Amino acid sequence: MTPEIEKMKLRVQATLDDLIGEHLIPFKLTAQQVNRVSPGNYVVPFYDSRIHSFEFSWTDGGPSLKDVVRAAVLGRVRRMDGPADDWGMIHS
Repeated sequence: MTPEIEKMKLRVQATLDDLIGEHLIPFKLTAQQVNRVSPGNYVVPFYDSRIHSFEFSWTDGGPSLKDVVRAAVLGRVRRMDGPADDWGMIHS
């Protein structure tokens, strides 16, 4: 993993940790890696049967990486099957 991608992975993980801390996602997710699929387009795979991955597009000079990742993760979680009623009760 390049140093740039490694830094991005750490920033993605910090955003995921914020989302779980804010009870906006139902369970802890760990960004194992960030894969660049094309210029400005990335996939973050998870070793989790509930959410396998999420995708986002980001380039320096645009919206912040944190904002882009938050929107992508929240959009992906919204597309999950099953009720979200008790998400606030789930702790990592």
